[in-house]
Amino acid sequence: MNTRNQSWGRAVKLAAITVLLAGLAACATPFKADVSRFQSQLPAPQGQTFAVVAEDPALAGGLEFAHYADLVAAEMTRLGYTRASPDDATLLVRFDYGVDNGRERVRSTPGYRDPFYDPWYGFSRRPVYVRTPDGYRVAYVPSRPWGYGFYDPWFGGPDIRSYTVYTSGIDLKIDRAADGERLFEGKAEAVSTSNRLQYLVPNLVEAMFTDFPGNSGETVRISIKPEGEKTVRPID
Repeated sequence: MNTRNQSWGRAVKLAAITVLLAGLAACATPFKADVSRFQSQLPAPQGQTFAVVAEDPALAGGLEFAHYADLVAAEMTRLGYTRASPDDATLLVRFDYGVDNGRERVRSTPGYRDPFYDPWYGFSRRPVYVRTPDGYRVAYVPSRPWGYGFYDPWFGGPDIRSYTVYTSGIDLKIDRAADGERLFEGKAEAVSTSNRLQYLVPNLVEAMFTDFPGNSGETVRISIKPEGEKTVRPID
């Protein structure tokens, strides 16, 4: 391979790395949830036991619920509470989760100016790499059969895209087992383009227990970055 081909190969690799890094940056978007919490005489952890139970009877006994209940239990244990069976616990943590069917959103962005646009001929040429005995060369070929002498004003307009967003949420209630008195209520909700509970519920649980139990009656927006860094901002 001659020097020209080697240079072109390195350029392609650098371009691929740039695209990969851009993709990773896009994946690093923080998860944002709005969290509302109310409490009344929530006891200190010392000497208190808890059990996570399903608020919705249809979820009770399911493997999926058990998986998410373990996430809640891990957070309660981290706070100093001790897990026990529902019959022996002093606190019952009632947990529910879900995601809606989604709704369509439309986003419009400024029009894209094709670098090969000719105002007299419209969108007619595209660069194509052609391999020759002397290495790769750039050739400009018609982009579509009707490109010559035709100008489509829609290509100069805004880029309109439609996508689906989903609202997910969890509910967390803590009752005193002895008399059923409600000690805590919390709700965490998020809007995202994902409807996968396996992704949503762990993030919502983490948001719920950020600065737990929070200020009673306050709604905050909690951003969780993939690295674990969290930001808490009151919502006006």
